[in-house]
Amino acid sequence: MIKATQPLTAAPISGPLRDARGLSAALVAHFAEHVARCGTLPGDALRGEVTAVTRTCLELAAGVLEGRDVSAKIERLQRAGADWAREGIPIGTIHRAVHDGFAVGFDLIVDATGPEDYARLAVTARRLFEVLAIVDSAFAVSYVREHRAVVAEHHTAVHTVASALLAGHPASTMARAGGIEIDESYYVLALSIPPHPGEDDPRVDGEVVARRKLRRVQSELARGGRGRALSLLSADGGTVLLPAAEVTPAELDDLVDGLSTAAQVPVTATVIHTETHRIPEAAEQAHELLDMVHRLECAPGLHRFDDLAMEYQLTRPGPAREYLGTLLDPLDAYPELLETLRRHIGNDLSRRHTARVLGVHTNTVDNRLKRIGQLTGFDPAQPSGLWYLRSALVARSYRKSERVRIGRPDTMVASSAAK
Repeated sequence: MIKATQPLTAAPISGPLRDARGLSAALVAHFAEHVARCGTLPGDALRGEVTAVTRTCLELAAGVLEGRDVSAKIERLQRAGADWAREGIPIGTIHRAVHDGFAVGFDLIVDATGPEDYARLAVTARRLFEVLAIVDSAFAVSYVREHRAVVAEHHTAVHTVASALLAGHPASTMARAGGIEIDESYYVLALSIPPHPGEDDPRVDGEVVARRKLRRVQSELARGGRGRALSLLSADGGTVLLPAAEVTPAELDDLVDGLSTAAQVPVTATVIHTETHRIPEAAEQAHELLDMVHRLECAPGLHRFDDLAMEYQLTRPGPAREYLGTLLDPLDAYPELLETLRRHIGNDLSRRHTARVLGVHTNTVDNRLKRIGQLTGFDPAQPSGLWYLRSALVARSYRKSERVRIGRPDTMVASSAAK
């Protein structure tokens, strides 16, 4: 039972708040004019639920001032807060209405008092602050609790629909049940998220750092994907499905940059545009492309299939890949030459940038490139020689090791199903 203890010196002033019915109607009119002018609350909510809750707040305030039990009133406010959280009414709108209502109520109390009521007015003001704290807490606690439940439900629905789409299973029924729209086509992104420096710091819990990194990425993805991104993500990366109608190709670069900022580490991503029924094949291709980008040590950021189509084709098994993979065998005894070639091609043939990365003089880079031409028979200064050397680097990266993908679709689906 929650009661207010009466002070010994003066009793609080509660008379102006006793006409709860009339005062609640006036307050709701005030809310409609000054708080919810932009349509935050529908008209029927203002006439019904909001009016009833406003009256409950007034009855609670009067009850606390008069020392009556208000536990039932608090429970009523908590139910309202939970309902409004599920309806998507902003918590700021609720708090604004509460504070405006208390300001109007206190003005009525002040207007009804004279100089001789100063002691009672001071007691009333202190007691109203207690009431305000009770009301704010009742709304906030229930709102946050319900909001978390709603987010969890949506998160589960997103995982279910994304898993079904990536596995090629029918997803329309699950999507309708979860309030998710399925588009005709999607951008399929394969993401690779490197470890945050804090994950390897022995002074902190690396798993906690990784979880926080993932939450930041998911929050940014929700913002950049306008709330419609479907994803299966871990702290290392995963797969994202973005409705093609929601983002433009140019916005995809900004999205990946935003994910890097949120993760506080450089994110690498590849993207394939596909029709919905071909999502499984597109996801497989996107992760193969991501694997190739890592093998070639490409810079972080977004990489499109159109820009790497030739390199991707060279990774396909066959005699051409095996032949190209042997062209750099003469450099096995000279690892510094192989590293120079890889850096030079990765830096868009910038001798100065390559020299800076390797910590050598540009003349050293020139000498090494000449030596590469002598040993392999392909001059990196000539277009035809450079084409063969670049192709050989791609093929060589697949010759000696098996493919290792990051957050591949089948693994992500399996782990989701297990959970």
